[in-house]
Amino acid sequence: MSPRSAPSEHRATDREIWRLAVPAFLALVAEPLFLLGDAAVVGRLGTPELAGLGIAAVVLQTAVGLCVFLAYGTTASVARRLGAGDLRGALAQGVDGLWLAVGIGVVTTVVGVALTDPLVAAFGAGPEISEQATTYLRIAFLGTTPLLVMLAATGVLRGLQDTRTPLYVAVGGNVLNIVLNVVLVYPVGLGIAGSAIGSVVAQVLSAAVLTVVVVRGAGAQGAPLGPDLPGIRLAARAGVPLVVRTLTLRAAILTTTYAVTLGAAPGAGLDVDLATHQLAMTLWGFLAFVLDAIAIAAQALTGRTLGAGDVAGTRRLTRRMLRWGVVSGVVTGVLLAAASPLLGPLFSRDAAVHEALVPVLLIAALGQPVAGIVFVLDGVLIGAGDGRYLAVGGLLTLVVYLPVALLAASWGGLLALWVAYTTVFMGSRMLVLVLRERSDAWVVTGGGTPGPSRTRSGAGS
Repeated sequence: MSPRSAPSEHRATDREIWRLAVPAFLALVAEPLFLLGDAAVVGRLGTPELAGLGIAAVVLQTAVGLCVFLAYGTTASVARRLGAGDLRGALAQGVDGLWLAVGIGVVTTVVGVALTDPLVAAFGAGPEISEQATTYLRIAFLGTTPLLVMLAATGVLRGLQDTRTPLYVAVGGNVLNIVLNVVLVYPVGLGIAGSAIGSVVAQVLSAAVLTVVVVRGAGAQGAPLGPDLPGIRLAARAGVPLVVRTLTLRAAILTTTYAVTLGAAPGAGLDVDLATHQLAMTLWGFLAFVLDAIAIAAQALTGRTLGAGDVAGTRRLTRRMLRWGVVSGVVTGVLLAAASPLLGPLFSRDAAVHEALVPVLLIAALGQPVAGIVFVLDGVLIGAGDGRYLAVGGLLTLVVYLPVALLAASWGGLLALWVAYTTVFMGSRMLVLVLRERSDAWVVTGGGTPGPSRTRSGAGS
């Protein structure tokens, strides 16, 4: 590469990254913003209804969150086929992902509806709140299948290098959700049940739109639309390591929250620490959307370039995305640090929470560049189909972090816990991912699903 061509090539690569990342970011942000709208609608009914919605949301988000592999795994496999020049095969694989989503969704719906009562009772929230949560959750479980179909269809479109269509559907579906919520909850008078019904209707229509887009594309390429059991089984097997990876991340977050109770002073001190931690983790999660958008671009682009057999292009893309991950992490870190004195009053009236939140957010701000590297490399390896390594790496990281988190909280309280989270947990994740990226083990070329039998290509081949 000549010195003159390098800047223009970098600009072209950057345009390709942000063409995928920006719509992905907007789609990621749309959901939590509109969930706040749902909470505002239900919140006007009363505190028990809002608390019931909170319990139901935790259950639903856990069930659906464990199935995020339907988007991630499908993105990687479809992009790989696309890069290999096999558009028909890419869409056929996408259709297999849709059928897998339907199968998992039906089972989850049946089990969820049957277990709604014990699931809500496990929170021990009292009869009034439990009644509201049960009403909402039993109806909302009917939307599980369309939600999972949306995940799979979104993964197909991302694999086809299209992040705009999922954005349009996310915004349109969520606007419809709010409108239906308002109408069914108030003029129609269905209360919290109306909110659940509105959400399910919006989810069904959104899933239908995305499915039509995928099915039309598959039909145009002559790809089969019926269920292919070997293809569905292959998609399911590829998803298992990503489920393990997701479980390790959720276990780390749950452990961190539990550890807060170990380091807090009894009484009011515990309330302040838990409230501070929850706010800090919410803000951390929101900023993660910026970094996750680049990770989504990494999944799609890595799968495509490896499918095309372009090892040098894959390495070049990885370097540029890492650069943008670090830059984004620095920017979000600076913004978080600068805004830290102002954020507490926006979410709480408790002066003790305001005071405790600032140093925690400063620690979180310092961890943003590390998070930028972690998110990008996570996306690269998911795009490469390296799920097994991610699962093993996640388990190792969790084993290292759990005792450190508990000890840090016991000895140093909330601040020490956040230092442990940003350095030990995120640092361990970064180490695991960087070591893998520097090897050639994940660089598997070709349009098929990566596996032990496939030829591995070194970075110089």
